[in-house]
Amino acid sequence: LSELGSESAKIKAMGIMDKLSTDKTVKVLNILEKNIQDGSKLSTLLNHNNDTEDEERLWRDLIMERVTKSADASKRAKCSTHKQRVIVMLYNKVCDIVSSLSELLEIQLLTDTTILQISSMGITPFFVENVSELQLCAIKLVTAVSNF
Repeated sequence: LSELGSESAKIKAMGIMDKLSTDKTVKVLNILEKNIQDGSKLSTLLNHNNDTEDEERLWRDLIMERVTKSADASKRAKCSTHKQRVIVMLYNKVCDIVSSLSELLEIQLLTDTTILQISSMGITPFFVENVSELQLCAIKLVTAVSNF
């Protein structure tokens, strides 16, 4: 993926992107899409009851490698100002959703399965850097779950 990204950057810098055949462009996009899909459905929260600590660490490392590969396949191009605005808008919506979930927990009874999924969503932001607003919303959510 890194070689594909650097070669694509060279072609873009030379200004010859329009010279590539449609077939080659579609093949590259298909490769990137497969890598993105590979990591997008993974969960870093493991629950292998029979695994030893070393086995769980190896599984987690493998999953994180796949997630990183997926992110590399989708965040490779430089973002335009429009894309940056869309990302900020999406981030703000995620913060709103997490806050709304914490408010929902205060007024609505939910199933145990839903509570487990929500608590997982509330804990995950603490393992990510530079998402302080989301972490504040997650604190509210985790507090609401613990009061549930």
